[in-house]
Formats: sequence, C-alpha cells, structure tokens
Amino acid sequence: MECYKEEIFGPVLLLMEADSLEEAISIVNGNKYGNGATIFTRSGVAARKFQTEIEAGQVGINVPIPVPLPFFSFTGNKASFAGDLNFYGKAGVNFYTQIKTVTQNWKDSDSEDKINMAMPTSQKS
Repeated sequence: MECYKEEIFGPVLLLMEADSLEEAISIVNGNKYGNGATIFTRSGVAARKFQTEIEAGQVGINVPIPVPLPFFSFTGNKASFAGDLNFYGKAGVNFYTQIKTVTQNWKDSDSEDKINMAMPTSQKS
C-alpha cells in the first residue's frame, strides 16, 4: 500500500502481520524509513530483541503509538523526516549519534486489560 511506501504524518495506522519475530524485524528494517514501530508481546525476550534489532528511532512495546513524552527528543532513523536532523533536546548536541527511544507498558498478569496512560503524580497523605 502507498502508506507503507511513503512516510505519512497524520491520522494513519499502518498494521502489518508477520509469521515470526524475525520476519517482523526484517519487515521493519526493509523499509527505507525508520520513524517508529511497535510490538505487542508478553515476552521480555522478544521485546528486547525487537527493540535492539529494529532500525527505527522510536520503539513502542505494548503501547499503540511509539511517540515519547515531550522531554525526549524526536528520534527517526534512515530516510525518515528529520532522521539525522534532531533539532531539540540532547539530540541537538548529538547530531551524528544514532538515537533510539523505547516506550514500554508491562501489566501484571492479574491486572485488568485496561491501560492507564496518565502521568504518575505524587499523592500527599
């Protein structure tokens, strides 16, 4: 599809299915862009392999969108927009460094199937 061949910034979700973790990594790395990718898994081993082997600047693990919080820099790889032109945060200093931001969400097996995306706050008694 065109949304796989072109990097689209908008309300678009590209979803692809792979038969194995190795095939998923190959699909991500075979694309000329390297903005971001997400994996949904219960395996810490699979998550670590995915986050270290894919060529993407923003990695999501069990989160729907791998966009980091504002205090992290935008991190793209390869032909992605601003892939080597990170313009704010520490990335402005590390112009030639390949940066990878990982966002993760792990739930206890006993917890409900709901995700709380709110920022933690301190509670005073």
